[in-house]
Parts: sequence; C-alpha cells; structure tokens
Amino acid sequence: IFITGGVVSSLGKGLTAGALGALLEVRGLQIKIQKFDPYLNVDPGTMSPFQHGEVYVLDDGSETDLDLGHYERFTSSILDKMNNLTSGQIYEKVIKKERRGDYLGKTVQVIPHITDEIKNHLHLVDKKIDIVITEIGGTIGDIEGLPFLEAMRQFTLDIGKQNVLFIHTTLIPFIKASKELKSKPTQQSIAKLREIGIQADIIICRTEKSIPNNIKKKISLFCNVPKENVIQEKDVDVSIYELPIVLHEEKLDEIVVNHFNIKAHKKSIKEWNDIVFKIKNPKKQINIGIIGKYIKLKDSYLSVYEAIKHAGIANNCKVNCIQIDSSLIKKKNIFKKLAKIDGILIPGGFGNRGIEGKILTAQYARENKIPYFGLCLGLQIAIIEYARHILNLYKANSAEFDPETLYPVIDIMKDQKLLINKGGNMRLGKQPCLIAKNSLASKAYNKKLIYERHRHRYEFNNKYHDQFLKKGLLFTGINPEKELTEIIEIKDHPWFLAVQFHPEFQSKPNKPHPLFTRFIEATIKYTLNR
Repeated sequence: IFITGGVVSSLGKGLTAGALGALLEVRGLQIKIQKFDPYLNVDPGTMSPFQHGEVYVLDDGSETDLDLGHYERFTSSILDKMNNLTSGQIYEKVIKKERRGDYLGKTVQVIPHITDEIKNHLHLVDKKIDIVITEIGGTIGDIEGLPFLEAMRQFTLDIGKQNVLFIHTTLIPFIKASKELKSKPTQQSIAKLREIGIQADIIICRTEKSIPNNIKKKISLFCNVPKENVIQEKDVDVSIYELPIVLHEEKLDEIVVNHFNIKAHKKSIKEWNDIVFKIKNPKKQINIGIIGKYIKLKDSYLSVYEAIKHAGIANNCKVNCIQIDSSLIKKKNIFKKLAKIDGILIPGGFGNRGIEGKILTAQYARENKIPYFGLCLGLQIAIIEYARHILNLYKANSAEFDPETLYPVIDIMKDQKLLINKGGNMRLGKQPCLIAKNSLASKAYNKKLIYERHRHRYEFNNKYHDQFLKKGLLFTGINPEKELTEIIEIKDHPWFLAVQFHPEFQSKPNKPHPLFTRFIEATIKYTLNR
C-alpha cells in the first residue's frame, strides 16, 4: 500500500498509515509500515526540531522521521533502519556505486538508477509480512518527490496491479463565506498523480465538516474512484486514537482486504474503543509542566506528549501538558511560572539556550517536593543542580554548556571526543540497564534488567560518583557494559527520578511506559496530599 498526500502538507498521512496498520493487525495480518522522505538529508538526526519536529530513535539506533513513532504506537511493529528511507540515502548509495565503477561506464541517471535503488529497498522487506504500508513524504507536485512516485509506478508494473494499492490523502477545505466544502483541490491533486501515471484506488478526505453524499459522488466521478472508496476522515474530537475507529466505520480495512483478496477474519476493535472511552471519561485531572526549549513547535516533543497521554489513560486521568519555555524562567518569576503545576518534566535537548531556567526548575521541584521526571538532558540538569546546591560545587556544569567549567559533572563520552561528523554517531538505540532493588525504578519496571533507547553525546562524569553518593543521590540504574549512569533518584521526596535514556519512544496507548505511569500516579497522589 502506497500512501501519498495532496493539496497541503501536514494532512496526517503518518497517522492514517498507523491507524490503518492497527486495523489490519486487528484482522490478524502481519504488517510493516515504512516512510520514504524526499529530502536530501541522510536522516533527520542533524535537523533542528523547529524544522522537522522530534527525531524518533529506533532500537537499532536509527534516527528517523517522527511518523515512525506513530507507526510503533498504533501497531505492534518494532521498526529498524529499513523502515525509513530518504533521498539523501538513495543518492549517497548511487554516487558511491558510481565512484566504485559499478555502473561500468554508463551515464548515471534518475531513471533507472535512482528509481531502481528505491525499488530494491521495497524488495528487502521481510517475506513473512502480509502487507507493507509505505508512506511517501511531501505533497504531490513537489519536485523532490518525483523519483519516488516514478519508482512506485514502475514497481506496480513489476509485481502486478493486483498486489498494489494507492491511497491518496487530500484536503476538502470548507469556505466559510459560502459555507461550502470544495472538492476542486482534490480533483487537481488526483490529476497531478495521473500525469505521473498513478491512479488512486482510495481517496481519504481530511475535513472539518461531514462530507455530503453529492460531494462524494463528485469526487468519485472526476477522480475515477468508486464512491465507497471515497473515505471521510473528519477531524477527531479529542484524541488521535479515535482514528482507527473512524476509519473502521468508513470500512477502510474491509476495502483493503477485498482489494488484495485476502481472507482476513473480522474482529472487534474493542481495545481502541476502550482507550478512547478512558480518554473521554477521566476521573481525575492534573497539570504537568513541560519545561523545554523547543516549546513553540508541538512536534518537537511529540513522543513525550503521547507517553504522558498513555500514562493518563492507565491512571484514568486527564493530563494537561502546560508548555513552558525554559528561557523565560528566572529566579524572580519561577513561583509565578510554576504556580499551577502539579508535576514537572524536563525533556531532552541540545545546546545551552534555556539551561539556567531548567536548573532553577529542578531546584524548585527538589526543594518544594514536587514530582519530577527528567529525560536525557533532564537527568543532566538534575545532576548539575544537585552539584551546585547540595555538593556546593557552585560553578558545576556540563562540558557541553561550559567547556571551561571547573566541575564538569556532565562530560562528553570518550568515544565522542575525536568525532568530526555529527550525523548518526551519538550513543544511539537500545542499551541495557541494571535496576537497583527497592528503588522507584524497580517498582515501576518490576525487572532487574531493562533495555531503553538513547540519543546523546554527554554522560554523568563518574569522577564525581562518590561525592554525589555521600550527599544522598541514588544511582538506581547502571549500564552493566560501560558502568554509565542511567537512572538517578532522590530519597525523601514524593517522586524524583531522572533517566539518561528516552523512555517515551517505547510507550503505546495500550501499553503505557511504566515510568510515565508511575510519574503520573505519583503526581495524582501529590495533588491529593497537597
């Protein structure tokens, strides 16, 4: 299945792909979802969160598009580097082959060499998979996306039309002045696809208003698609996890299995109905402050927000995420800024902008006994704060923010010091961690050995380990291979825990991450006792 987008970007192709994957899994099918991105970056690892949203890290350490987070949250898939392909990766491969002389003196061209490389990638998918869903990034009409679409056209010829399904997501805008839904942009988008040689089989229409029958008939007629294959995807009321229910009601999964002539059993989507019911009917409500530096773009911390929602579902609680720009937090205004906050979360990030505001926030959480959860940079912030105010190392800092600091309690890892290139060489992916007994972490995981995903260059400096230990800091998670600090806690506190990894990448609505679940649980207790 190839999913393309037209009219405008940000239509939710990734969410649609994930929701469709969820429906096909319910029907007992083995599915895999992948993303083809037309940009020339080899991966999003060096791109600003303001440019591209969060970088989603996989088990194997691949830095990928945030849509892969949607795929993993909606389905049971564990993805790897094969599930995200960029133009940068394709051109890099082709140019390396040309330099080696693999093309035997031929002129290297977009067709067939680039398109062949894209098609080769499609053939590498595990043969045990029943259906592969491939989302094509960008919007129809973008120049950089043309090689991917041409490869899709050729691939259809190679394996037979009966084995391929094209889904085109599009926008049906509502014109307030005339109070009309307009199908013309969709017609023109489908016309663009036809020019390339691709005929859409299903059109998914993003809309604010319900699409009347006459508009569906018009789209069907002008776009050469059966009326029942014109799918309404109306904006959901409360949560993206309503999407599988919405698409199931439109019979999308039925259309797909019928197209491929697959005998797939029908099964209830009760699990998704239960999730949405809990989201819409919470018994409690709390405010979590997200103290970050990329607050202006919600997608920058997308997995964090989703993991918090999942933990809210587990606790029958509505969690309001209060976004606070750390660069605006000062000593004189911190009480005002955090007055309505029940729990504090500091997510990951790079660079020194807003760092002092985060350190003030960690101090505020520690001294005022407010539940605190630090992720990656959030652990490093907690360490710096503790060093300054408990160990009396007043100028303690991270070597990332102050290379000349007298007390580098956070320092760059040894194997990172000589690196010149910045792409794809941090400490990345799934790493082991041993959990200490009788800790907050052990109560959450209920395991001795866990594996979590990482993305960072700097670590706690073990040179200061004994000093922190003497002053009461608890090291409750250690990497057994490299003796690196993974989890810290503070005793005599309602809930103060920080991790060097990114637990948000392994949270799902039907399987919330245990640390997020315990953090929200502790915050609820704090609000009741306050």
